[in-house]
Amino acid sequence: MVEGQLEARGIKNRDVLNAFLKIPREDFVPEEYKPDAYYDGALPIGEGQTISQPYMVALMTELLEPKKHGRVLEIGTGSGYQAAILSLLYKNVITMERIPSLARQSGEKFKKMGYRNITTVSGDGALGYPDEAPYDGIIVTAAAPDIPPPLTEQLKDGGRLVIPVGDRWVQTLKVVEKRGSKLNIEDSIQCVFVPLVGRFGFE
Repeated sequence: MVEGQLEARGIKNRDVLNAFLKIPREDFVPEEYKPDAYYDGALPIGEGQTISQPYMVALMTELLEPKKHGRVLEIGTGSGYQAAILSLLYKNVITMERIPSLARQSGEKFKKMGYRNITTVSGDGALGYPDEAPYDGIIVTAAAPDIPPPLTEQLKDGGRLVIPVGDRWVQTLKVVEKRGSKLNIEDSIQCVFVPLVGRFGFE
């Protein structure tokens, strides 16, 4: 997977690639999908949600430009795979999940597997999590119609937000860098994510 799906498509950050070598993806998919854990695409995890394609997880992580002594907020815990990858790249990971059953399952999984630097919380991810702000990075693994203002407000100066923005059918991955009171926004690739539901997401 790392050679054929990630490096072959241009993922270069060695810390990111090493994190993918260390985290067993099969531990984050339902039992019936374990044989397909390294499939080059998304897989269902229940509750209408998915575990993202490995390349997309790697690309979004690389675009964050991870800081090993920093704090990152993930919106959309889902299977917990993205948070586990981030736990090897940041000192503290806060991950938010709207669906209580997924939040509970992931929280139990992190504890069982020994991921001590991940905190799982439930709530409207589009509002962020101000209790632990500001963040060096924020990653949103669900599609928003626009960039939610609370998320940019919770970024540190120099922090980066990676988020898919568009309609329910196709989005553009956007990278937002905060510089003082200004936001520098760049487009990456087109993508398709489940919708972000909440005040600044979809109804």
